[in-house]
Amino acid sequence: MIVSVALDLGTTSIKAGLLDRDGALGHIATLPAPPISVNGGRYESDALAYAEAAEQALGECIAHAGSHLPLGLCSQRSSFLIWDRASGQPLTPLISWQDNRGAASCEALRAQEGLIRDLTGLRLTPYYFAPKLRAVLQDHPQWRAWLERGELLAGTLDTFLIWRWTGGKYHVTDASMAARTLLMDIRQQQWSPALCDLFGIPLCILPQIRPSSGLNLRLNNGLILQASLADQSAALIASAGEDSSKALVNLGSGGFVVRYLPQEKVVLDGYLRTLVYQDSELHAHVASEGTLNSIAAALAPYPVAECRIGSLAANDIFCLAEPSGLGAPYFASNRFAACLPDPLHNDLGIGFSQAVEHLAPRQIACLLLEGIIFRVARILEDFHRESALERVYLSGGLSGLTCIQQGIAQCAPFATHRLRQKDSSLQGAALLAAGMTAAYRREGERIPAAPNAKALQEKYRRWKDWLDGLLGS
Repeated sequence: MIVSVALDLGTTSIKAGLLDRDGALGHIATLPAPPISVNGGRYESDALAYAEAAEQALGECIAHAGSHLPLGLCSQRSSFLIWDRASGQPLTPLISWQDNRGAASCEALRAQEGLIRDLTGLRLTPYYFAPKLRAVLQDHPQWRAWLERGELLAGTLDTFLIWRWTGGKYHVTDASMAARTLLMDIRQQQWSPALCDLFGIPLCILPQIRPSSGLNLRLNNGLILQASLADQSAALIASAGEDSSKALVNLGSGGFVVRYLPQEKVVLDGYLRTLVYQDSELHAHVASEGTLNSIAAALAPYPVAECRIGSLAANDIFCLAEPSGLGAPYFASNRFAACLPDPLHNDLGIGFSQAVEHLAPRQIACLLLEGIIFRVARILEDFHRESALERVYLSGGLSGLTCIQQGIAQCAPFATHRLRQKDSSLQGAALLAAGMTAAYRREGERIPAAPNAKALQEKYRRWKDWLDGLLGS
């Protein structure tokens, strides 16, 4: 018996699936997301093409199971657009979370970073909605008045699709998506007038904040939207439940290491305080989060599938594998890559401690994988120091690489499992929509420790010293 439908609005793919009463996902339809054009730090795609692909994926599920089912929606965070209320036509492309046009906004507001961090739990970086929207409104000052009059609408991807699928009845977002905009007070779980003033964004143009579950919004296709939340939040719901002794490492386009915060715990310096979701009783479920930026793009040119655990730690070259600069807890922009001696990759923000032009592509791939493994292991170490961890779950497309699995298992000091359900975000959204228990039917496969782990562990220790020295300088 089918109990819910789920839709995952990813950066590179769009997935829809059906959840049965045993908590199993099936009939998963996967379509590629429209291609993202990259130009001078601008990451843009076709919002209408994205909407049409999402509708097609949902249509395949409806054709199999019928409509009138509850829908769980999970969405990439911070991607947004502006569109015309009357016609529904976008004025902007879908501006990706990866887009860097908000960098100047962040620099202009750097003196206010402490206030922003206190209110939002986030760092001031261009990834989020507010710096990018500020830049767009500065480029198009006439749009501000049209937005204030309601002739134009602005919102993240979930907001646009919900508005489109309800015939323009609802201009809403959920608390977990609002919490990643730099405009919401995470404690009050409301838009902050102070933050809106800082960014020069009229509060009146923002969508209404709704809970993540119990929405009960009827869509034009017959489905009933019951849950809507951020994709990483959905993945955590599917894997770790609300057990603070477990952490999720989700490795896809980017990397996210998340664990629920134990009661009364304060987030370690540099880490994000993440509102996972807000339930129908308006209770906020909160986690600590470390991030890795755009790691899939770093790996894409190289034969990473050929790398084996025994090929790691083969030399003394250290690597950073995040093209957009280091994510939490460091939030070091790619400007520090100029300190690194490898001209081959400084323009991408990827850095090596020594020149690598003489290395074969597979050797460079191994170095990049090491950089990802070591970053994940260090975040997990910090979490463990914050409050004891007992188990780690791996999910996301890159977690399918045996080399990454075994490397994290070797460097992290606790049991490491890979989730058998590959589509954890999809499953989490489906569970929340169906009102089922978090982490229901969670199945993980223990990653065995590989032999001869000492070389990688020793290189990890030296890598930490190298990174500390680099950031300290």
